[in-house]
Amino acid sequence: MTNGRGADGHGTAGEDGTADEHGTVDRDAVRADREAARVDRDAVRVDRVMDGLRAFGANYTEFTRRFAAWLGLHSTDAAALVEILYAEDQGAPLSPARLSERVSLSSGATAILLKRLEQAGHIVRTRESTDRRVVTLRSSPDIRPRAMAFFGPYSERMAEAMAAYPPEEIERFEQFLGTLRSTMDALLANEYENGGPTPPAP
Repeated sequence: MTNGRGADGHGTAGEDGTADEHGTVDRDAVRADREAARVDRDAVRVDRVMDGLRAFGANYTEFTRRFAAWLGLHSTDAAALVEILYAEDQGAPLSPARLSERVSLSSGATAILLKRLEQAGHIVRTRESTDRRVVTLRSSPDIRPRAMAFFGPYSERMAEAMAAYPPEEIERFEQFLGTLRSTMDALLANEYENGGPTPPAP
C-alpha cells in the first residue's frame, strides 16, 4: 500500500521516475523522453521497410537472372525482354528510346541488344503509329507463352499474398510505392544525373 510519496517520503516520481529534489515530476522531460522513444521506433520501422524493399528488389533481380539462364540469354537482354513484355501487358508497348531509359543503356547499346533479341526470334519491331518513323517493340508469338510459363508461379503466389490484405490497404501501399518511385526518379534526374553527388574534398 502506498501513501503517495516516494521511497524517501518526500514525493512521488513520474511514470519514468523523473522528479526533481522536491519530488515534482518534470513533465517536459517525460514528454521529451517519450518523443525520443517514438522517433527511435519510427526510425527502426523505416529501416525495416527499406531492408524489405531492398530484399524484394534483389529477389526480383534473381528471378530475371534465372529467366535469362532459362532462355540462354545475357541477363541484360532478359531484363530488356521482361520490360517489353510488361509494357505490352500494360497496354503501353515501348519504343527503343523508352526501353533505353528503362534498362539504363545508351541508344547505341540498346540498338545492338534489340538486334540480338530480334535475331533470336524473341521480339519484333512494328510501325503502328501514324508517324511511320516511330518503332514499337513487341514480343514474338513464340516467346510470350514461354515467359508466361516461367513467371506463372511468381504471378500466382504474389496474387495470393496480396489477397490477404484488404483493398484499401493495398491502395495505400500503392500510393506509398508511387511516392517512393517519384522520389527515386527525381533523385536520378537531379542529384544523381551525372553519376552521383560531388565527392567531398580530401
